Amino acid sequence: MPVQLRFGTEDLLRCRFAISPLCETHEAVRTLRGTGRHGYHRPWLRRMRAAVAGLDLSELWLFMPLSGYTPDFLGPPPDAPFESPASFDAELARLRATDPAMAREEMIRSLACTPGAARSPLGRRMLDDPERAVQRLADLTERVWKALIAEDWPRLQAVMEADVAYRTRKLVEGGLESLFADLHANVKWTESTLTLRTASSALIGRDLHGLGLLLMPSVFVWPDVVSGFAPPWQPTVIYPARGMAGLWHDDPSSTARDALVRLLGPNRAAILRGLCEPATTTVLAHRYGLAPSSVSAHLSILREAGLLTSRRRGHQVLYARTPLGEAVADGT
Repeated sequence: MPVQLRFGTEDLLRCRFAISPLCETHEAVRTLRGTGRHGYHRPWLRRMRAAVAGLDLSELWLFMPLSGYTPDFLGPPPDAPFESPASFDAELARLRATDPAMAREEMIRSLACTPGAARSPLGRRMLDDPERAVQRLADLTERVWKALIAEDWPRLQAVMEADVAYRTRKLVEGGLESLFADLHANVKWTESTLTLRTASSALIGRDLHGLGLLLMPSVFVWPDVVSGFAPPWQPTVIYPARGMAGLWHDDPSSTARDALVRLLGPNRAAILRGLCEPATTTVLAHRYGLAPSSVSAHLSILREAGLLTSRRRGHQVLYARTPLGEAVADGT
């Protein structure tokens, strides 16, 4: 059943983007826990195997149920503007300053999602001393950041910033309908309502009440899209950033490029590799010196193979790579 976020007039004016190193650290911890998110991240997982072995993540995993609520205080929505985002240290300080009473309420709600978790020895310890629990969770988050994320953060940040730049252009070109059109396969915008298809058995409807919506691209949330944060936090949607498919791989070698040409043919391979940004048939025909009819035929074949998507913008049709297309083009 879906989650429905209903927009009023003020909400339409209060949509914003943010990037959070703290939230991304916790999404990485989720990726370590389950195979559902491994996919594109296997090279990173292999590289981090020794570092992960040196971390005891049980206290964080306790509050990351496979289905259910994760305490909001672990990674509250960033309040800094996108142009000058908060550093990891600043966000961690905000986590450390969490009110223990509020932390305990959120921990109780989270533990209730896992049968027996609240009565387990670790669950009881965390609830008996919420102030100490907050500091332990912050300490563990800091260790995860230093061991697994900090070195790669510039690369992660660049991918997420590129995604925001792309989606900002879409917002300018066609408003929220255009912005949400290819955000995620499980996201749909109709009649001032954003619907997220989830595995939940219950319909969850929420009026935004003038708070607007925070959109946060993420590398590690793939393949999911997550709607979170209860009042007083700003409603937030965390979605996979475009371009994350090739993040952990170097540029394709000449061997990989040659293999792609043998697989697709030189023209289709060139078109697929060249679609770093959405483009029309006319643009691609001019770029590669091909007849529009030939380009159209190549695009149709690539789309039927699941490597491209298409969407209409006015009288034009824009083609873009799917996550599978990204992986094939990058030789991953």
